[in-house]
Amino acid sequence: MMKKLLSGILILGSVFVNAQQLPQISQYLRNQYMLNPAAAGVYDFTDITMGGRLQWVGLVDAPKTSYLAFSAPLDVLTGKNKTIYNPGLRNSSGVIKNPEVGTGKFKQALGAQIVADQFGAFRKVGFSGTYAIHLPINSKYNLSFGTNLGLNNHSFLSDRAVVANVGSDNTYNEYVANNSSVNVMNISAGLYFYSDDLFIGIAADQLTKDMIKFGSGTPNFDPRMHYNLTAGYKIKFGTDFSLTPAALVKYVMPTNPIYEGSLQFEYKERFWAAVSYRHTDAFVGMLGMTVSNKIKIGYSYDYSLSHINTYSSGGHELVLGIMLGN
Repeated sequence: MMKKLLSGILILGSVFVNAQQLPQISQYLRNQYMLNPAAAGVYDFTDITMGGRLQWVGLVDAPKTSYLAFSAPLDVLTGKNKTIYNPGLRNSSGVIKNPEVGTGKFKQALGAQIVADQFGAFRKVGFSGTYAIHLPINSKYNLSFGTNLGLNNHSFLSDRAVVANVGSDNTYNEYVANNSSVNVMNISAGLYFYSDDLFIGIAADQLTKDMIKFGSGTPNFDPRMHYNLTAGYKIKFGTDFSLTPAALVKYVMPTNPIYEGSLQFEYKERFWAAVSYRHTDAFVGMLGMTVSNKIKIGYSYDYSLSHINTYSSGGHELVLGIMLGN
């Protein structure tokens, strides 16, 4: 019971201090679409990503996240891009390497995401669809705009709540009495400037807050607008090595911005390793590879720098990508 009480205090403390209502993703460099809808369709094939994250392992009811996302240019989905589905290319024995982004042409893209996020006694399950439009600046650079439209279900899990005195805790009693399940419409939007070596993106999430909501619960889960800015540049050393410094800034009112810096190393455009520093929160180590022309995989470990480190063994994130038509 004491460990569960301590877990609840630490989790709720982190939520209220950081005011971050969106799931944490360590491998953002490899999954730009999860941060910015404008990144949907940057690759000229159907990109499917599945991910799972366990945060603060060792604490009872610690945050955990799972997601499934896909995105693809519209001409790939409709079959107009004939070379993508050329059977003669499917069994090619060419060199396996990380996919390159597609630039230099106008394209439209579609995508979808399903995200389940649970922390303590709270759970959020969201589904969204994405539309993005990509405009060529020249043969090497594109500028895209994308938007997500979806629905988030917020629920309160009373059996996982830590309550010292049920009878006198009015907030707990109100959540239980009203079933505390609310559906909220969510809109996000973003801009993304990119080439095969450079990316700069800005996005905003939960733009409509809780303006449109329905469900059996009356408690206010108070969704806040979230903003993020990402940037990175790949520096090549010969034909086999590259180094990509990158940065991520997240902001939600009224708290201070959260800064994260990353350094990613790639070998032969197939194997990669990276380190990140999330200010006052964690050091992150990452490894991954493109297994084949169809499959890529990545793993990351978070070492917490806060007081939670005393009670937790860190966090783990595993991501699997499937590239159809690559």
